[in-house]
Amino acid sequence: MKKILFTALAALAASFSLASVNINTASQSELEALPGVGPAKAKAIVEYRKQHGAFKSTEELKNVKGIGEGIYSKLKNEATVGTPARKPAAPAVKK
Repeated sequence: MKKILFTALAALAASFSLASVNINTASQSELEALPGVGPAKAKAIVEYRKQHGAFKSTEELKNVKGIGEGIYSKLKNEATVGTPARKPAAPAVKK
């Protein structure tokens, strides 16, 4: 039973690690899940967001104190600024 529970928890953890972190909505603890981001950098991201508003791109993270090209290259594939808004489908034209 313990093996089954451990396997299930490991699979769940793996699925979370593959998920993107929305840097515009993530809490400090959620930001800490990004590679190279600990408590201090996560706090800096939250503070930057409070002062400057939502990030327009993930590259804007390089403006946050303590995040340079090296850290950005580690986390860029797991960070997102959100999903783009979908355009409504065009109505079908009847002939």
